[in-house]
Amino acid sequence: MKISEFIDPRGIKLQVSLANQDEAIDKLIALHNEVGNLKDVAGFKEAILAREAKGSTAIGNGIAVPHGKSASVAKAGLVAITCPEGVDYKAMDGKPSNLLFMIAAPEGGADTHLEVLAKLMQLLMDPAFCKTLVEANSVDEFLKLIDAKEAEKDAASAKKDAPAAGTTKIVAVTACPTGIAHTFMAAESLEQKAKELGVAFRVEKDGSGGAKDPLTAKEIEEADAVIVAVDKNIDMGQFDGKKVVFASTKEAIHEPEKLFEKAKTASVYHHTGAVSKKSDDSNESLGRQLYKHLMNGVSHMLPFVIGGGILIAIAFLLDDYSIDPSNFGSNTPVAAWFKTIGGAAFGFMLPILAGFIAQSIADRPGLAVGFVGGALAASGATFANPGGAVPSAFLGALVAGFAAGYFMKWLEKLCDKLPQSLEGIKPVLIYPLCGITVIGIIMCAINPIVGALNAWISGVLSSMGTTSLVPLGIILGAMMATDMGGPLNKAAYVFGTAALAEQNEVGWMIMAAVMVGGMVPPIAIALATLIFPKKFTVAERKAGPVNFIMGFCFITEGAIPYAAADPLHVIPSLMVGSGVAGALSMVFKCTLMAPHGGIFVFPVVGNWALYLVALAIGSVVSCLLLGLLKKNVEE
Repeated sequence: MKISEFIDPRGIKLQVSLANQDEAIDKLIALHNEVGNLKDVAGFKEAILAREAKGSTAIGNGIAVPHGKSASVAKAGLVAITCPEGVDYKAMDGKPSNLLFMIAAPEGGADTHLEVLAKLMQLLMDPAFCKTLVEANSVDEFLKLIDAKEAEKDAASAKKDAPAAGTTKIVAVTACPTGIAHTFMAAESLEQKAKELGVAFRVEKDGSGGAKDPLTAKEIEEADAVIVAVDKNIDMGQFDGKKVVFASTKEAIHEPEKLFEKAKTASVYHHTGAVSKKSDDSNESLGRQLYKHLMNGVSHMLPFVIGGGILIAIAFLLDDYSIDPSNFGSNTPVAAWFKTIGGAAFGFMLPILAGFIAQSIADRPGLAVGFVGGALAASGATFANPGGAVPSAFLGALVAGFAAGYFMKWLEKLCDKLPQSLEGIKPVLIYPLCGITVIGIIMCAINPIVGALNAWISGVLSSMGTTSLVPLGIILGAMMATDMGGPLNKAAYVFGTAALAEQNEVGWMIMAAVMVGGMVPPIAIALATLIFPKKFTVAERKAGPVNFIMGFCFITEGAIPYAAADPLHVIPSLMVGSGVAGALSMVFKCTLMAPHGGIFVFPVVGNWALYLVALAIGSVVSCLLLGLLKKNVEE
C-alpha cells in the first residue's frame, strides 16, 4: 500500500497559519474527524495529549509528528498541515515546526498501516524532501511529491549492496512508547549514517505491531557492538556480553554519528536478568527520577492494599461489635476469616513497596534487598531488640527502598571490576548476601529514629479534632484535582495510603477525603456539559456523560482532556469543588478502609450517606464555577 493511498486528500491543509501548539493539535484532530478516522474526538485528543506529556513529538528540522493509538480511532489514518511561517511545537532544537503530520492508530486490529507509517517516518528524515512538501502549492502536488520520494526509497532499498569483508558490524534496536513515529525515524537516521560511514548495519524496530526486522542470534553474535536507542523497557538478555551503547530515540534521530563513535569504545554489557532502563534517565532531574522510582513501588503495592483493605472493611461490616469491642473485626468466624485474609495481604504492603522502589533503581539485584528492608521496617527490628520495637512503617519502607536500590546500584558498579570468572556468582551470592546484610544494618540503625517520628506523626493526627482535620481535607481534596494523575495528585494519594496503613480512624478519614477529592473532577465535568452546553464543543459534550462513570469509579484522569483544553478556567474550578468535598468528608467524619474502588466500596464507607452528600456538593460547586468561569465556545 502506497503512503499517498493512506492519506485522504481532504485531510491535507496547506499554507495554514497556526498560533500555537494547542491550535495545531486541534486543527489536525479536526481533519481526522472530517475524513472519518475517529469515533470519539475527546478520547483521541486525550491519547494525543498523553503522548505529548511524555515529550514533544516535534523532532526538529521543522517536523512534528503527533500521534496517538486509541480505541477512539475508527480507522488508521494520516493528516497533514503545512505552516510556512512555523509554529512553536516545543521541538528539541528550539526551532518552529512548519510540516506537521498527525497519525491516528486504532487499538487492536490489523497492523497493515504500521509499515506505511514507518516508511513515511523514514522519508521525513530527508530535509530537502520536507522543504519541497512545505512549498507545495496544491494537495495534488503534495501527494505526487510523496509518491516520487517513496518510489526512490523503494528502488534504493531493492539494490542494497552487501558489506565488504572486514567492515565494522553494528546492530541496533529502536523503540518508543507508542511504537509508531520515533521508532522508525530513529532507525532510518541510524541506517543513513551507517551507510555514510561504511558500517555494516541492521536495526530492529520494536513498533506497536511487534518487532519489525528482528535481529537473529547470529547477527548479534557477529556484531562488534549494539546500539539500544529506546524510550521504553526492552528485554536485554540477548545482548549479554556485547558492547552496548544506550541512547534515546531522539539522540538516534539527531546525533547518530555520535552513537556510532561511542560504539567503538562502549563497555561490555552483563545481563542481570532485568529489562533495560529507559534510555533517557540520565537526562531526567533527580526529583523526576525519585518520583518515578517511588511510583514503581506504589503501583506494585496498591493491589495488596486494595484487596486487603476491602477484605478488612468487609470484616468490620459483618462483625458484631457488642460481643467484644476490643476484638471488633474478629468476633464472629466469618468476620475473623475476612480479617485474617485481608491482614495477610496487608502484611505484604511494606515489603512490596520497598522491593519495587529498589528494583526500579537497581533492576533485579535490588528486589530481594528492598523486600527485606521493607519487612524490617514493618517489624521495627533494632540492634537492641531484633524481634521488633516500634515499626518505622511506611516512612521506614520508603527509606529501605531507596537505600537498598542505591546501595545495590553502587555494588553492581563495584562488581564490574571483578574477574570474568566470578560473573556467575554475582547475582546468586554476592548481590543478595552483601545487600541483605547492609540493608539489615541500615534498618536496625534507623528504625528507632523513624519509628519515633512515625509514632509522633500518628499521635498528632490522632489528637486532631474535626476542626483541625478540615484544612487537611481541603488541601488533600484540592491536590487531587490539581494535575489529575500528576505528581501533586499522586502525592496526596500516597499520603492517603500511608495514613490508611496506620489502621486508625483518623487514617481512614484522610483516605476518604482523598478519594472523594479525586471523584469530583470527572463528575463535575459531566454535569457541566449537560447544564452549560454552550461552554463546550460538540465533541466535548458527546464525551461528557462518560465522565459520570469515570468519576464514580474514582478515575480522576477522565477530566484531563477538558483541563488541558482550558487549564486556566477548568483546573481552579475543579480544585475548589474537590477541596469542598474533602472538607465536608472530614466534617462528616466519613471513613474509608480501602484506597480505591469509588462507589463500589461505598458499602464499607463510614457514614456513606453523608459521604454521598460531600461528593454531590463538591461536584455541584465545581460545575457552577465551570459555568461561571468558562467562556462560550464559538462553533
